Amino acid sequence: MNVALAATPLRAAAGLVERFAATAAAHDRSGLFPRENLPALHEHGLLSLAVPRRFGGAEAGLAQSAAVIATIARGEPATALVLAMQTVQHAGLARGRAWGEAIYERVARSAVEDGALINALRVEPELGTPARGGLPATIARRTPAGWRLTGRKTFCTGIPVLTWLAVWARTDEAEPRVGNFLVPADAAGIAVEPIWDQAGMRATESHDVVFDDVAIPADFAVDLRAPADWAGPDPQTGAWNACIVSAVYHGIATAARDWLAGWLHDRVPSNLGAPLASVPRIQAEFGEIDGLLRLDARLLQAAGEAVDRDGGNALPAAEAGLLKQRVTANAIAAVQRAVALTGNAGLARRNPLERHLRDVLCGRIHTPQDDSVFLAAGRAALATAPGAPA
Repeated sequence: MNVALAATPLRAAAGLVERFAATAAAHDRSGLFPRENLPALHEHGLLSLAVPRRFGGAEAGLAQSAAVIATIARGEPATALVLAMQTVQHAGLARGRAWGEAIYERVARSAVEDGALINALRVEPELGTPARGGLPATIARRTPAGWRLTGRKTFCTGIPVLTWLAVWARTDEAEPRVGNFLVPADAAGIAVEPIWDQAGMRATESHDVVFDDVAIPADFAVDLRAPADWAGPDPQTGAWNACIVSAVYHGIATAARDWLAGWLHDRVPSNLGAPLASVPRIQAEFGEIDGLLRLDARLLQAAGEAVDRDGGNALPAAEAGLLKQRVTANAIAAVQRAVALTGNAGLARRNPLERHLRDVLCGRIHTPQDDSVFLAAGRAALATAPGAPA
């Protein structure tokens, strides 16, 4: 691979950080997604980061994709999370052929040519996340013309700006199948209920979506399987999810560290007569914060490079979960330490640190959550430990 070409998406992302950061506080306060950021992402090819080259995309690997998304998150995290979901979806579709080549090419080319966005809508109010098991309440009814979809999804990240919805649903057949239905976001019968009003990641506009007998063509049932065949994601999907989602929160914590460094250099107490950055105790505290983030960066880079080189075998599911847990936990700890170090200044709304704290805490919510991570890791470790049953 040409090294200069490989570095282009990351350079483009770095060039957008200050521009995106300039409006991040306003979007946090309004709770409205920064739509004005999307044309810039599209112009630089970042919305098609993981789309194959044969369709005009960058075909970026996991290490490069995670670095780009962490960089965008330093500027504006809602934009980064929507980009993360876009990248995960296209990376997964590029690896598999469950959707069929014609439909996938349509979705892929729409990202390259029009900047079209896609996300998976899986979570439901009663079901919660499908990762914990159970059949979705969203029903797809077969008709002579195709399918009609009815149900409700919650936590639909970026819904106002999406073009395509990959909706997790079950069929109304005698033996239900479960899987993904590709739904155009502007299809008749779709209603967005603007209920997203969280403390953190406010501008993601992760509202509820209601499907009321939405008609889609027969071939838009893109991946239906028996429930038992959805036992869990393949290792490569799990690795991409873990690294890409973690990269968002690593980027948020990096922005907090950068702001803290500037504040410590600028703050000169009258009784000290020198910047706080010159105080050994402060230097040690900052070293611990910086150290957590440097370790996270190494983890993400090493994991991404291993997956790019060796595929799903490089990061088994239990390890992918542990990576997500550790990177997000370090990011949260780093921002919390920064707030403790700055006192009231860190919680003042005129400074970005309190926003970074609210945003980074959302890292705990993404699948897999900590309890599932440690359960899977413990079972895997005990199954291979000395003395385990053969």
